[in-house]
Amino acid sequence: MIELSPQQLPALSHWFPTGSPGPVALAEHVLTTGVGLWWADRPHLPRVLAVSCGDHVLLRGDPGVLAQDALTRFAGRYVETPARFWPSLGSAFERVVPWERMLYVHQPQAPVSLPRTPRGVTVRRLTPQDVPALAAMDSENAWIHASWGGSGGLAASGHGWAAFAKGRVLSVACTYFLGSAYEDIAVVTVPDRRRERLALACVAGLTADIQARGHTASWCCSRDNRPSRLLAWTAGFRLTREYVHHVTGRAMAHEVGHSAAEPSHHRARPRIVMTG
Repeated sequence: MIELSPQQLPALSHWFPTGSPGPVALAEHVLTTGVGLWWADRPHLPRVLAVSCGDHVLLRGDPGVLAQDALTRFAGRYVETPARFWPSLGSAFERVVPWERMLYVHQPQAPVSLPRTPRGVTVRRLTPQDVPALAAMDSENAWIHASWGGSGGLAASGHGWAAFAKGRVLSVACTYFLGSAYEDIAVVTVPDRRRERLALACVAGLTADIQARGHTASWCCSRDNRPSRLLAWTAGFRLTREYVHHVTGRAMAHEVGHSAAEPSHHRARPRIVMTG
């Protein structure tokens, strides 16, 4: 797979339909914000197209044209792709974990009981002045701003809400992938301030903003993540469909013969781990 510049992109409606909720909004997000990369099997008339942002990848096209190691650059990613690509993923990585996911869409008419903000906590929209506080979050929570290119991008985007206490970020809800009709959101709360309904307060502010923009919020989470599913329901989201994406491990080591382009047929069997 080779990297494409935005000027090289084919017409994308065939590859990634617009105006859809959930992970497919990633393509619109990259096109709109410029945060992310495009990949193809060849620069002209591509047969396989991928778009990556943060740790997520959308992959479409004809897997039959791919070389054995074509997907190895997507090691350690969450890959959403049709089932026809699954054998190619299994051949490219030492470990591939299918992850059952649930897609919720916000229903404005759903009853939502807004929480009372704890004493000393302020819940508001993020601003560019909040970059230091966002950057100070633990590294394990840095994924929350990865789709905006970092804390500065999220803080300046106008697409995030946070709960603050004494200058510290306690919880963040943000548009993770910005689509033309749907905004797929994400939320994180620091471990020592959970169970205070701070995430619900942030999500409520964010969904109100999204609705004011004429968009609809969507929410994706693991089928096994009961706290996230409960939070989604409490915030007025309702289940729309289920899907599977794959978590890739390390790239498979391929032996090199007489030519660097010659793939080896002697490789370890990929480990496929089923979840759910």
